[in-house]
Amino acid sequence: LQILSKGELQVSDKERHTQLEQMFRDIATIVADKCVNPETKRPYTVILIERAMRDIHYSVKPNKSTKQQALEVIRQLKETMQIERAHMRLRFILPAKEGKKLKEKLKPLIKVTESEDFQEQLEMVCLIDPGCFREIDELIRSETKGKGSLEVLSLKDVEEGDEKLE
Repeated sequence: LQILSKGELQVSDKERHTQLEQMFRDIATIVADKCVNPETKRPYTVILIERAMRDIHYSVKPNKSTKQQALEVIRQLKETMQIERAHMRLRFILPAKEGKKLKEKLKPLIKVTESEDFQEQLEMVCLIDPGCFREIDELIRSETKGKGSLEVLSLKDVEEGDEKLE
């Protein structure tokens, strides 16, 4: 009974190696999903990310989640290659009286403003860094007391299709 309650399961070397390889692949997949080349706005392939991870000698930590490690990998890869988190496209609709005041608070968090319409209310479509989403959401909720709305138009802004060479 003591062995069953406090003992550890023995894992063979091959099993451990397979598990680490799987985690390595999962991390590379998450990074490829979340990131783009900042110049072309095109996503990187999983194989390219795996190769880059090997180049920086990244070692998988089996006790940390793959998502946490993927965010860590992105930070490390930024030092060696051109990689950036894909921007999120958002639309927010704010009441007129809070609109101007809130717009000034949101300015530093917004990367690109695509369209802005201010008649009876402020309607804005913009691109942001995914890390700022929670902060923007809380800001809009607290400042407008539930009157403002935030809508995610796309989770990642990437270019699709064939590239034309001249």
